[in-house]
Amino acid sequence: MANIGYIQVVRHCNHFCGFCSNPTTPYTHDLETMKVLVDDLVARGYFGVVMTGGEPTLHPELPEIVAYASARGLHVRMITNGWRLADRGFARELADAGLRLVHVSIYSVRPEVEAQLRGVEGTLERAFAALDNAAEAGVEVNINSVISRLNADHLDQNIRHFIRHHPQVRHFVWNNLDPSMGRAEVNQERFVPRLADFELSLHRALRLLHRSGRTFRVERVPLCYMTEFAWASTETRKIVKGEERVVHFLDDKQTVRQTAWGHIYAAGCERCSLQPICGGLFDRGGAYDPAELAPVFVDMEPIVAAILGDPGDPSFTATTLAAWREDFARRGAPARVPGEPEAMREPVVPVGRITERGRRLFEAKRRAEAGKAERLGIELERGPTDESAQGGET
Repeated sequence: MANIGYIQVVRHCNHFCGFCSNPTTPYTHDLETMKVLVDDLVARGYFGVVMTGGEPTLHPELPEIVAYASARGLHVRMITNGWRLADRGFARELADAGLRLVHVSIYSVRPEVEAQLRGVEGTLERAFAALDNAAEAGVEVNINSVISRLNADHLDQNIRHFIRHHPQVRHFVWNNLDPSMGRAEVNQERFVPRLADFELSLHRALRLLHRSGRTFRVERVPLCYMTEFAWASTETRKIVKGEERVVHFLDDKQTVRQTAWGHIYAAGCERCSLQPICGGLFDRGGAYDPAELAPVFVDMEPIVAAILGDPGDPSFTATTLAAWREDFARRGAPARVPGEPEAMREPVVPVGRITERGRRLFEAKRRAEAGKAERLGIELERGPTDESAQGGET
């Protein structure tokens, strides 16, 4: 299977999103601590690695990290806000190091909305430049977008803009907002949408992309809100194919290996024909209403066939529905994961380290971020990692 691992390269950022679920921590990486994690993914037989953060382009050794992962045979990807990729030379440097694909995060093509979501002015034009620079350097370009209350009503407007002005972008990923961690947890009322808030605009966006021949994925959205495009659900695809995901978090969680993709279901979900392949409602933060879920009654097997027969999927292997039914019955339906059980934690090697310098930088960043939060009227995240900052290496 084409399992993709995630490594958080840094945990600081040059933007200040009010819904950030992975804020600053005292942990830091250098090239040597990153090599160990890259080697771990290679040993697991993973297809690729996603460099993420924080904002991974802020790491001074990122080109060397990318080069090492590429040399180990991984398909190297990165999720970025695009700020530094607006520098054409930096985009070329990462391409030459072996970066194969970049996900540029853009939430809204309305500048005033993007600025509210980013906490920084002037980010949109730099993100647009990043799309063009990366493509010019030979890196495949995708767009990631977190669905929030502020952009929920115009996801399709975003797509029209990209099709018209950045036609080189052929793949889009939506992530419904995770309300369980970081600033997202304490600013739910401001940023967390209702499922109904984005249902129509997401559907219009997916139809536009489908008609244009582009591809897309949607994470953390129950299938009753995207029935026509259920095959594009990330959770559904992983359930169908029996895939896993390892994330090397640069915080107290350390390494998490996720093999279960089912979360919260409502009572009516038991009658839903798609429940066996639906991840349910991702709501560890208690911000969504399960009453918004409703059963649907459509044939599950054409969805499964579309996933198994997708030649653009790197894990594509020819198989029959009969063979899949037998394998799926053996694996069983997705387990509920209302929290994050310890069974998902997998000790491998320490992820990063806490040094005296790292502690000082963390404390300085927290002070600076407290000032930003006050100016923007955003509540600063709770600080479980503040306790971590008291220990570590010197």
